[in-house]
Amino acid sequence: MHPPGPATFDVPKGACDCHVHVFGPFDTFPLAATRSYTAPPAVTSDLIARMDAAGVARAVIVQPSGYGTDNRCTLDAVRSHPDRLRAVAVISGTESDADLRRMHEGGVRGIRLNILSGGGPTAASFRTLATHVAERIHPYGWHIQVYAPLATIADNATFLSDLPVDIVLDHMGKPDAAAGPSQPGFDTLLGLLRSGKFWVKISGPFRISPDLMGNAYVVKVARTLIEANPDRAVWGSDWPWIGEHSGTTGAHSPISYRPIDYGALLSLTPDWAGTLANLRKLLVDNAARLYGFSA
Repeated sequence: MHPPGPATFDVPKGACDCHVHVFGPFDTFPLAATRSYTAPPAVTSDLIARMDAAGVARAVIVQPSGYGTDNRCTLDAVRSHPDRLRAVAVISGTESDADLRRMHEGGVRGIRLNILSGGGPTAASFRTLATHVAERIHPYGWHIQVYAPLATIADNATFLSDLPVDIVLDHMGKPDAAAGPSQPGFDTLLGLLRSGKFWVKISGPFRISPDLMGNAYVVKVARTLIEANPDRAVWGSDWPWIGEHSGTTGAHSPISYRPIDYGALLSLTPDWAGTLANLRKLLVDNAARLYGFSA
């Protein structure tokens, strides 16, 4: 794993990384039996070291598909740094009200629906699960975080708009960066952001382009999304940068982490944001509102 590195700009106080994962220790938190990959350890102390080296105050741990609906590793990480960390969990929908209350007290502020990784809902079952999950989490003020292709988001735009909770779209809505803002579905994505109900994570440049750190196409996509609604964009590193895997449940393929420098990745955000005002919203203000961090 690439060593921690500093950012090359003055990171604003209270900056938040809104998309990270933790794995292990595996003797305490074993991976799910039905996972689609086997990740190396990436423990909470590794995350905190990277945050501290780069000047990042806060982070949101997103439950990875490798753990299924067993959120113990994610919640244990939040418990170790309750002032600095929040969580987005994965649930089956069968949890009791007491279970959800405990999760809320443990720092959970959203639920992830992941269509693109093994073990998550399929495109066919997505609407049923999203409807049920939204009903269960609405009393807690949580949101649903969706990781799906741009075409799926566009096809479900009306459905998602009608759900009684906010929607957060992973990894810039998963467009093809090289196709740019004129690609099919992108206008719909921008309309969703302008509605004020949707949020977008400006994260994962290697998920929408062939380049680990992105390129000019990624800058164009990121800036267009932020400009559509600067109050509804948050930044995430996607640490520890899970490598290629089949995505097939039960494959258990060993993976390595991509060789990305945390500080260098964070240092892309001023160019993505375009203005100092939008940069502060992207890194500090929007995350504080979405995840309930104190000012």
